[in-house]
Amino acid sequence: MNTPPYRPDPTGGCPHAPNARLLAAGAVAPVVLPGEIEGMVVLGHDALRDFLSHPDVAKGPQHFTALTEGRIPDGWPLRTFATVPGMTTADGADHRRLRTLVSSAFTARRVEELRPRVETVTAGLLDGLAEAARAGDGVADLRRHYALPLPLGVICELLGVDPAHQDRLHHLSSLVVATDTEPARAVAANRELVELLGAIAAAKAAAPGDDLTSALIAARDEDGDRLSQPELIGTLLLMIIAGHETTLNLVTNAVRALCAHREQLALVLDGRADWADVVEETLRWDSPVSYFPFRYPTRDLTVDGTLIPRGTPVLAGYSAAGRDTKAHGPDADRFDITRAGTVKHLSLGHGPHYCLGAPLARMEAAIALEALFTRFPDLDLAVPEAELTRHSGFVGNSVRTLPVRPGD
Repeated sequence: MNTPPYRPDPTGGCPHAPNARLLAAGAVAPVVLPGEIEGMVVLGHDALRDFLSHPDVAKGPQHFTALTEGRIPDGWPLRTFATVPGMTTADGADHRRLRTLVSSAFTARRVEELRPRVETVTAGLLDGLAEAARAGDGVADLRRHYALPLPLGVICELLGVDPAHQDRLHHLSSLVVATDTEPARAVAANRELVELLGAIAAAKAAAPGDDLTSALIAARDEDGDRLSQPELIGTLLLMIIAGHETTLNLVTNAVRALCAHREQLALVLDGRADWADVVEETLRWDSPVSYFPFRYPTRDLTVDGTLIPRGTPVLAGYSAAGRDTKAHGPDADRFDITRAGTVKHLSLGHGPHYCLGAPLARMEAAIALEALFTRFPDLDLAVPEAELTRHSGFVGNSVRTLPVRPGD
């Protein structure tokens, strides 16, 4: 008897149990997306690695059959992922052109130059977390007071975005990436986000600064073939969303993992493991992104014995690949920071679309975790893990709030 296609829960939920069931049946599985759109998910580590770098797999929306046939409405919750102009929906020379425009801001040297600033911001946020806990009977939301403002503040500073816009940018970003946003609200959020980014770009055009947005505008004005206005706005949207949502989930998931595995926390506090090991094992064990949209085969493609028809929207199953026992051993579902470095994970992508901000995300997370547990070594969750409310949607993988007791 054929197993019915998997329907990812638009309202979210922990992905690991469904992933294990799907992986038991194979590395590739059919899915039904919101709106009864048929798609596929690649879950197995090796299959996903090969799929992400396959020459006959594209990201351009013109390859999305249901979209070109007019079956994807404006309010479809995943439409932005498929259609936003910029690196994530470009292929070949267009992708290389757009990536080159921003890649200089994320080299290892440029990221390392940001370290003192990240450390300063982190120290201030720890004071704020302690103050929030004192005001909250010893409990504070770690996401709101710590895991969110660090990466959001850093990416906005890189882009030259006024701090006054940060809360609204995060709110709108959350609506855009959620898969349970009501259609009319999704359309409105997308429109407002594009308008806000347009206003930010216009202000920078009038008064350029030493920031990435000003550099992108200069490239647009110097040569329209290098960057169009829609591509400029799409690039800003991508960098703001990807520049903070992923790291927010990464830090949140790492804190949850360490609180649930105190023996692992002891290893790193005692110097027997490194904070970078914590980051890498968290990326593997509880990827900040679960099912990332979209890629499309440009021809009928067989992946690990399963046919994926041309034009099918395919999700990258990062959270599943991280616990694939065929790649990571029979104990793949065990959080163990001593294994970090021995097995490569795919949680930051692979191939030409590998995450450009990976060095920055890794540095931010390592600094944030070391500073947090150095100052608050007894920090623990204020509610049981099972009572935490999961992230909205099946793209991001984390919880909505993380109440903690920092301790003295």
